[in-house]
Amino acid sequence: MGSGLDKRTMERGNTVCSRGCEPPFEIISPGEISETVERHSLWTIKSAIEQGTEMKTGLDIRSTALHANAGCSCITLDQEMLIKMLDANVGTEGFGTGLLASHPYLFANSPVFLAYETLAAMKAVFQAIESAIALPSFRAAALQWAPPIASADFGPAGALMGYDFHLTESGPLLIEINTNAGGAFLNAILAKAQRACCFGEDLTIELARPKQDFDLEIVAMFEREWKRQGRSGRPAVVAIVDDEPEEQHLYPELLLAKAALEKQGIAAIIADPKMLVGSDDGLSISGFHIDLVYNRLVDFTLDDPGHGALRDEYLRGKVVVTPNPHVHAMFADKRNLALLSDASLLAEAGLAADEVEILKSAVPKTVLVTGDNADALWAGRRNLFFKPARGYGSKATYRGAKLTHKVWTQIIAADYIAQTYAPPSLRRVERDGKMLELKVDIRLYTYYGAVLLTAARLYQGQTTNMRTPSGGFAPVLETPN
Repeated sequence: MGSGLDKRTMERGNTVCSRGCEPPFEIISPGEISETVERHSLWTIKSAIEQGTEMKTGLDIRSTALHANAGCSCITLDQEMLIKMLDANVGTEGFGTGLLASHPYLFANSPVFLAYETLAAMKAVFQAIESAIALPSFRAAALQWAPPIASADFGPAGALMGYDFHLTESGPLLIEINTNAGGAFLNAILAKAQRACCFGEDLTIELARPKQDFDLEIVAMFEREWKRQGRSGRPAVVAIVDDEPEEQHLYPELLLAKAALEKQGIAAIIADPKMLVGSDDGLSISGFHIDLVYNRLVDFTLDDPGHGALRDEYLRGKVVVTPNPHVHAMFADKRNLALLSDASLLAEAGLAADEVEILKSAVPKTVLVTGDNADALWAGRRNLFFKPARGYGSKATYRGAKLTHKVWTQIIAADYIAQTYAPPSLRRVERDGKMLELKVDIRLYTYYGAVLLTAARLYQGQTTNMRTPSGGFAPVLETPN
């Protein structure tokens, strides 16, 4: 092996000894672990036989990131604290216990370690994307494939956007952008329910916690959305809207959002859009006038007949909706990734040269699937990932290497994009005395140029899910290079 090990290699490993092994550690090369594509850049770390010896790489054993990835089993979820904080935030005793029982794989016990520089790179990508989407020619191009309802821009920037990344040796890669990114309220609590690191005061490991006033930040976000649509003051009543909300897997988060708003003096109602009523005065439910809708629907164009009242009052400008169809069309329609991965187009659109380079390095090449390129895409499918243009929650997404002819015919007949496949990094955790390798993605929760929260998701399978033993939402711990 060579003598150097950079921060990205460490991050792709994230192979923590969950049994609390002590440093120093020996680096095991990827060839000794697996030959699979997903693991080609994985580095696992194990305890050296003798303590006090130098690592074979020549890397100083005091390296914070290496120590953290190699032996920090002590920074784990404090379930008792988590339960107490969940109860306190919702205001209901037993809420936390019930949540952990009904959602056993919602929260991971293990953190994910990232270097400061990697998080800074992610933030630069996010900000470059916001700059690109603000360009008139980009917006015009995105509207070419957007539905008519998306053409109206009422002002809101989109509450709690999600930017999802995979980690690679060349840096973080943007996988997708979501306007209905769930998990922020849950992760804000999870990040505070972690035990302290045992490595000592001489090592700098910081939890990427939300600010202590996270609820205030959220309320300020909704107030700003309110004012961006020309209103004054603050909304009096917010409806948190989703189809059959009590049946949603993340319904507990809706309760947290409701509680956060109510603590700051804003009435909040969790509502099924079918219960909403439109009138000359705007939108209401059970006689309560609704000022703002926190939209958690996956019907991004409000086409469902049951969403008619919401759609009508949104188009009339009688209610502030965030995120809304315009925001989704600008940011989350996956066809826009073809624009964001086209450096020449971005340069011609007027994006600053440094931001063009940032996106060129961080957004995997993406193309629209058409009849003209179908044969070429099928031939190169093993290096591609296919997603529906308006997809969500990893539904109907396919890794090209596992694609069948039957599914391929369905893809060609629908609106799909083909994205260069970026394998997720791996995190080793222990469960029932056995070591597991879980895939990792990192999410930035953002609002209008600012990152509100950073979190990770650990999972097994083709795409992220909240049903993997030892997986789920995980806190991000920041380390120096």
